[in-house]
Amino acid sequence: MPVLPCCSGIQNDIWSRFVTLPNQNRIWTLKVTNKSTPLVMIHGFGGGVGLWIRNLDALSHSRPVYAVDLLGFGRSSRPLFPSDALLAEEQFVTSIEQWRQSLGLERMILLGHSLGGYLATSYTIQYPERYLKKAYAVNYIRTLAAAFYYSRHHHVTCVHAGPGLVNRFRPDFKRKFEDLFEDDTMMQYIYHCNAQNPSGEVGFKAMSESIGWAKRPMVQRVHLLPPSMPVSLLYGALSWVDPSTGKTVVQIRGKSPTSLIEDASHHVYADQPEEFNRVVESICNTVD
Repeated sequence: MPVLPCCSGIQNDIWSRFVTLPNQNRIWTLKVTNKSTPLVMIHGFGGGVGLWIRNLDALSHSRPVYAVDLLGFGRSSRPLFPSDALLAEEQFVTSIEQWRQSLGLERMILLGHSLGGYLATSYTIQYPERYLKKAYAVNYIRTLAAAFYYSRHHHVTCVHAGPGLVNRFRPDFKRKFEDLFEDDTMMQYIYHCNAQNPSGEVGFKAMSESIGWAKRPMVQRVHLLPPSMPVSLLYGALSWVDPSTGKTVVQIRGKSPTSLIEDASHHVYADQPEEFNRVVESICNTVD
């Protein structure tokens, strides 16, 4: 099981536990407590709640913050996923809805990075009646995003080689968090997130064409979002994801503001956390 580095340095009250779904799958959940409408943070492919370490405390000052390991990733259950793209997507989305029901949340602000943003948008389309106040997505429109794409192809090698392989393929992640951890805590965390049974990775593969492009692109479905649903898009200026699709969403919906953060890659939340947190908080503050 992956170690959890993200509790370090958090000043607000915090709890973490498994939330059991009706089918007995479990979703690993972290909550930083406060009042008002909760913010629910959904990580990208190959990640987990620990990658939000630079954001949790700042974003929890004015509202409760939940961070979850998606089904099939991190410490959550790793069930079988179907090979059909639609069915795999539905399994992810259904698990989010069952998680919401288990916690009794009536409304929430969804923030999703990469694959998490894709699923947050799919969830909003399928469950518009769930009092969802705002879908907030990061780099999600065109791609499912292969932030840890190598792990799908090097899973067996990764199991035997250990965290050293993570350092070799993603040394940038050590740099992103090196001021927080003097040792290899973060690399150990990412390794353990990806060295288990490749369950979520199978679901991701079912939903993906080559190099991570979605078989069912979200840009072709954003018109199904409720017209009154506020959606905000945030891109890192140095991201490999083309922000032009965000402009397409604006054209389709007539709204959905797009923000670009300078000197940030696809992992904008870690590269420029202060600006990321400021933008997210300003969006959240439009909700009670």
